[in-house]
Amino acid sequence: MDSAIELRHLRYFVAVAEELHFSRAAKRLRIAQPPLSQQIRQLEQHIGHALFNRNSRTVALTHAGETLLELARHILKRLEEDVETVRRVGRGEMGSLTVGFIGSAMLTVLPAILGSYRMKYPQVELRLRELTTSRLVDAIRQGAVDIGFLRDAGPTDGLSVETILAEKYVVALPDSHPLAQRKKVPLIALKREPLVLFPRELGPLAWDKTIELCELAGFRPKIVQEAAEWLVVLRLVSSGLGISITPACVALIKGARVKMFFPEITKLSDSLLADQDDIVQKGLGWLLRETAKFDAKRTVPYLMTIRGRAPRLESSSTVVLLACRSFDTIHSRI
Repeated sequence: MDSAIELRHLRYFVAVAEELHFSRAAKRLRIAQPPLSQQIRQLEQHIGHALFNRNSRTVALTHAGETLLELARHILKRLEEDVETVRRVGRGEMGSLTVGFIGSAMLTVLPAILGSYRMKYPQVELRLRELTTSRLVDAIRQGAVDIGFLRDAGPTDGLSVETILAEKYVVALPDSHPLAQRKKVPLIALKREPLVLFPRELGPLAWDKTIELCELAGFRPKIVQEAAEWLVVLRLVSSGLGISITPACVALIKGARVKMFFPEITKLSDSLLADQDDIVQKGLGWLLRETAKFDAKRTVPYLMTIRGRAPRLESSSTVVLLACRSFDTIHSRI
């Protein structure tokens, strides 16, 4: 088809072909009849064949006109669909989003957030990647991950970071341990206990905060075994290899013969792990309100964010963070 033919020629042609009356077609298009007739003649000149048989009483399609009508309808419909697709991508309703997370985040509200997001935006392809905090920060900086859920991330220069929630630490003991029968245990009572913990390189700040808790209580713990997964840590604790200090969400792991409790810690924050359903409902409520306020480039990153009031943070809290390179530009990856 000649490049001089424009979309308006096709729209005008379809209107005349469907009405088979120039006056009615002009009224439908909200233009005068003479310009419409001129555009149709121009289209016929570009094609090199008559599209209508006209006389003083009737207008009818030629064979060429019938063929063009079928093709023009397809072209205009496809264009309308493509434009709507672009609009949906701009609104963050289509595309892809690579979400990185640390394993323990799956024991918090993250599964509920992802599930709610999937229901609301089923045509967005969610790509999930489990990484350690250190590797996740690097992946976000390198653009391999769009948005990440971290724990106690440490230095995050160049990233935009939001606090999602704070939770207490808990102590994990074998259920056969003498202290497991007590209702309250000060942390100092564990000073001679061997500690099972994750390697520091997996999350330097989270590791440092765990050790700091013990030092605030007056002792330096002896780490006898390291394990990268919390399930493995609990299994080692249940076997009597030692104790562990974990985020409160780790208590959701079932099956290990382990007693878990909140220890008495100096300067402990008053903020407990918030009820997960309450956090999700607050987060979804915020999303519904804010989506109406922000334009696309501000809305998309927050679709994955909980914006309830963040708990008051102290050194004795472990925090889950949301991070990306920029809340203002992440929409370009969707």
